[in-house]
Amino acid sequence: MGKTILYILIAYLSGSVLYANVFGDLFGVRERYAESADKNPGTANAFTYGGFWCGVLTLIFELAKGAVPVYLFLRSGGSAHGPELFLVLAAPVVGHVLPIFYGFHGGKGIAVTFGSLLGLFPYLRPVLIFAAVFVFLSVVVKISPHFYRTIASYVMTCAMMLPARIDPTVHLSFLFMAAIVCLRMYLGHEEKERLEVKLLWMR
Repeated sequence: MGKTILYILIAYLSGSVLYANVFGDLFGVRERYAESADKNPGTANAFTYGGFWCGVLTLIFELAKGAVPVYLFLRSGGSAHGPELFLVLAAPVVGHVLPIFYGFHGGKGIAVTFGSLLGLFPYLRPVLIFAAVFVFLSVVVKISPHFYRTIASYVMTCAMMLPARIDPTVHLSFLFMAAIVCLRMYLGHEEKERLEVKLLWMR
């Protein structure tokens, strides 16, 4: 139990490092995030305001801060089922949304959600479903703006995990992460513009 608590703490602290801010400072663009519609210290704004390398570095480290604690927990003999995995999976997302290093004012948690699921390697079915849904709702059935597309992606992924027979612990943890991310977005600065749905073959 003590080891599990340690990994939960490590996962939360890992999530609490906002790499969009770290690399935003390095590239001298962090203050420009305030110009964005959502004012979010996340990967999308790192690309938009910091350019390719700022965005790529932010993305890599945002994925890693979720994946590494989960992967190390499982490789160290941590339970692959039950409340221990549930908490270790969710902790990086909680840390990102409520980071102790930034006065509990964080980002949305989308990239780190992908990272936490990647940490389940070689069990990749959950992250592949999440990625496929995101691509589907961005390309085939394009939902805009980003606010609605993200919420729809989390909801659809939760639904698709049932017929895909995803491990119940992983599914429940994803449901918890989805609730955190969706609540963060609902309470965030991003404007809730009119919902638009376009099909691939429609212009």
